[in-house]
Amino acid sequence: MRLCIIIVNYRTPGLVLDALDSLEGQIEAGLDEIVVVDNASGDESAERLERAIAQRGLSRLCRVVRAAKNGGFAAGVNCGIRAVESNYYLFMNADVIVRKGAIQALLAQMQAHPGVGIAGPRLEWADGTIQASCFRDHTPLSELLTAARTQPLNQFLREFELTLPVSDEPVEAQWVSFACVLIRREVIEKVGLLDEGYFMFFEDSDYCRATRAAGFRIRYCPNARVVHLRGGISEVGRQHAERQRPPRYLYESRTRYFRKGYGVLGFVMANMLWYVGRGVSFGRELVGHKAPHTWEKQWRDNWIDTFRTGT
Repeated sequence: MRLCIIIVNYRTPGLVLDALDSLEGQIEAGLDEIVVVDNASGDESAERLERAIAQRGLSRLCRVVRAAKNGGFAAGVNCGIRAVESNYYLFMNADVIVRKGAIQALLAQMQAHPGVGIAGPRLEWADGTIQASCFRDHTPLSELLTAARTQPLNQFLREFELTLPVSDEPVEAQWVSFACVLIRREVIEKVGLLDEGYFMFFEDSDYCRATRAAGFRIRYCPNARVVHLRGGISEVGRQHAERQRPPRYLYESRTRYFRKGYGVLGFVMANMLWYVGRGVSFGRELVGHKAPHTWEKQWRDNWIDTFRTGT
């Protein structure tokens, strides 16, 4: 296959069908394939998707693969990779709508730049408003900046600011969001599959870091435009906006990322710098009578899985 598109479903068949509709005319039967991985939804999602695929005449292009259990996003994607041998793999959230020409734009970038192993599109809201989708690595100092949220400190340490400035031209990034991303087969052959120790979140930054270590580059391609309906597959987006306590798996993934990349001491340093930054933002909130910008109980939850052994 030239291209295998992998969509992970967990009880969101309606979103998956909308995503499939957006791919019409952008892929070719016999050359490309769509694999919908049902992550053990247990609610007849798989059956509904299979019926809809047959009714829409998409059986030559698309099939449903059933995972034995819900192991999270990385596990679902890996299930799709194992199902098809392809030159390129496009990972795509169920809550994504691919705008016309996006897939061809991503493939063109890969073909024009053989050293690029991962290419990410511009993510946007339905009205065209840009979402952050290309980044610098999570580091202990980026935790300081995220918690402090103060412009003077961001300017002083801008090399460690997580989100890269918006660009209308393709740029190199340290990682891109896996809400929608194109990956070259050679990357998977050299780096391996995604780390299934991440249930959800941080698997994209972790995999991009491993990809760079293997000698490939990461590229952000804003001419490929994709609508990302944040919150469609996870409550974390809404919880973040409302400062509610997110699920445990987010913190488990955060701990895994820092311990894997920086060791236990690096993880502890990340948390200590987060407290320093939080002290800055807390003082500003007291003076300005503002609501906190951090999640509920984040000061405590950042330590989840600190003493877990193994990988």
